[in-house]
Amino acid sequence: MIKIARKLANEVDSLSFSLPVTHVYNPLRYAWESHQLYLQKYGQKKQRILLVGMNPGPFGMAQTGVPFGEISFVRDWMGVVAPVLQPNIVHPKRPVDGFDCSRSEVSGRRLWGWAKQRYQTAENFFTRFFVHNYCPLVFMEQSGRNRTPNNLKSAEKKILFQICDTALKAVIHELHPTRIIGVGQFAEQRAKSCTSTVSVGRVLHPSPASPAANRGWAAQAEKQLQAMGVEL
Repeated sequence: MIKIARKLANEVDSLSFSLPVTHVYNPLRYAWESHQLYLQKYGQKKQRILLVGMNPGPFGMAQTGVPFGEISFVRDWMGVVAPVLQPNIVHPKRPVDGFDCSRSEVSGRRLWGWAKQRYQTAENFFTRFFVHNYCPLVFMEQSGRNRTPNNLKSAEKKILFQICDTALKAVIHELHPTRIIGVGQFAEQRAKSCTSTVSVGRVLHPSPASPAANRGWAAQAEKQLQAMGVEL
């Protein structure tokens, strides 16, 4: 898993993106120590359910190097904490403060909050699941607005998705998941394009931009998991 992540980090670093994207962060570079620790602690077990997210949030993985990386859960619940450096070019409205960041990543708070409530310990949760982000890059516009990978220009998406598909296929080959669940429609679609042998489903994305997710994300996600036959 560490080799896969290193290769992915190198390959996406070679890409360039045009306006309206003005800044691109690669936390697999500047937050590598914590991402590597996450993989060392929780990325080795096979035959689990693989949860696939889209890409880092500005106050989650962009700060901690861990998918959906709400700081308190990464540091205190997972026991993952390490020095975080800086992106090559920092957006003035999106500083990287690492584990000192005071902002909350709502999607991460919801996902990891559910995991803690349901499984108590990180060890229990990661016995059943592993969480991987399809794309490791954060894209920002001049205003500081986040731009998701599906909204990039067509030619840029094509090259990026080829690299990220290759990495996800390698993760699937390495972990032999029993099932893949996209966190949101985009991740489900990308996962389906990367395997024909593993069952792929979807849960609602926990983003606060989703009106549905703001009406009790955890309960809805559990119903979706149970409808897919996942025993909680």
